Amino acid sequence: MNLQFTKYRKIYYGFSSFLLFVSLCALFFWGVVPGIDFAGGSVLEVEYPEERPSIEEITKALEEINLREVNVQPLEEKGVLIRTEATGEEVHGAIMGVLEGAEKKHFESIGPAVGEELKNMSLVAILIASVLVVLYIAISFREEKGTVSSAKYGVVAAGVAFFHDVLIVLGIFSFLGYFYGAQVTIPVAVALLTTLGYSLNDTVVVFDRIRENLKKEERLGQSLETTVNSSLNQTLGRSLSTSLTTLFVLFPLLFFAGAALYYFVLALILGIVLGTYSSIFLAGPLFLDWNSLTKKQK
Repeated sequence: MNLQFTKYRKIYYGFSSFLLFVSLCALFFWGVVPGIDFAGGSVLEVEYPEERPSIEEITKALEEINLREVNVQPLEEKGVLIRTEATGEEVHGAIMGVLEGAEKKHFESIGPAVGEELKNMSLVAILIASVLVVLYIAISFREEKGTVSSAKYGVVAAGVAFFHDVLIVLGIFSFLGYFYGAQVTIPVAVALLTTLGYSLNDTVVVFDRIRENLKKEERLGQSLETTVNSSLNQTLGRSLSTSLTTLFVLFPLLFFAGAALYYFVLALILGIVLGTYSSIFLAGPLFLDWNSLTKKQK
């Protein structure tokens, strides 16, 4: 049974447009909360051997040190994550002194200049990756007689992956940052790059099947819409099995890997789900409509 992916493409466009609109609004009004990797600062993870004091008690105890910026976040049953401005060993020791009975699990401090440099490098890495992928696909899908221009494959693939998958993941992190204090750190930036690559890989598989079917079905007089739809059906099983097997690994990590990896794993899960959705429901239909539009304009 062939599923009619292209028939209901306006519904997919509407759903994705809504997600993009909400994500862009969240990013415009709230932005994202940068982690200490990008903003600079210190993070201290401690754990109490028995019952953990309330967050209010811990915050009040830290007021004795006169820190300008303090964020206290509970971790599981006995742990606490304390984020502050960049501190030296003296202040670090004072914090441990007021947290009576707490055991240090992890401490990290990054200066604001280093954080700004890391943020710029991460943005540049994402942009360079997008450009290189467009070039790679344009070369790999070289235009052949009787087939569709290779540039369309590359632009659609990179555009969907970057402007749909990555921006929506950032929009979700904007919500999580505003309501729950979730921070965008270097591991989250790595997850965004992974999302970009994962989505592109899935889309390239679909486009490669479209290209192969175009060579066969041109002789049979099949329309491009029929070719795109049959290609999506042929790659559907591969796309779903690849995504599901990856998610089977990531979901246990989400609950058992601890606070340090929680948002990294969450970003990967969101990216893989969105990448699978966009490669099946968006990339093919967008390619079809763009090709039809450019043909009408000639």
